[in-house]
Amino acid sequence: MARTKKMVYLALLVSGGVALHIVEGMIPVPFPVPGAKLGLANIISLLAIIIYGTKEGLGVNVLRCLIGSLLGGSMSSLIYSLSGAVLSTLTMGMAVKYFDNVFSLVGVSILGSVTHNFAQVTVASIVLSTFGLYYYLPFLMIVAIFTGIFTGFAANFAKDKLLANIDLVETYDRRR
Repeated sequence: MARTKKMVYLALLVSGGVALHIVEGMIPVPFPVPGAKLGLANIISLLAIIIYGTKEGLGVNVLRCLIGSLLGGSMSSLIYSLSGAVLSTLTMGMAVKYFDNVFSLVGVSILGSVTHNFAQVTVASIVLSTFGLYYYLPFLMIVAIFTGIFTGFAANFAKDKLLANIDLVETYDRRR
């Protein structure tokens, strides 16, 4: 029964991530930097990592990217989305596991946001065969700090609400 509950919670996290991914695609970008996004789906990634761990967070994030790209109709952007999601999830997972006493959830979110942008620029540079895109990276990093702060606070708020559920509290406590 516990395994089934875990799968249901993870499926709900994937669904929430897909919904945020699609909603974010409909929101006009409030930043003057092309390609910058709010990263709303990263709220779900953070929740999956802190409640269940890096492996489950990675699964949630990869499924979110695949399903979001299928439903959003932009399969060409899948490689960028997936590379950023995988590297940022691994970075956030390591930060939560090994540096929990150093970084708050907001700090972990900023690390993930910065890593996500770095991975996407790297993949774009490889695909387009030009490393001139790295000149664009400092502007994306500035936006990443602000979006990381926003998603970190949102994830922290959501974590407190989710952990009110006794099943998730037990999972969260076992991970600590």
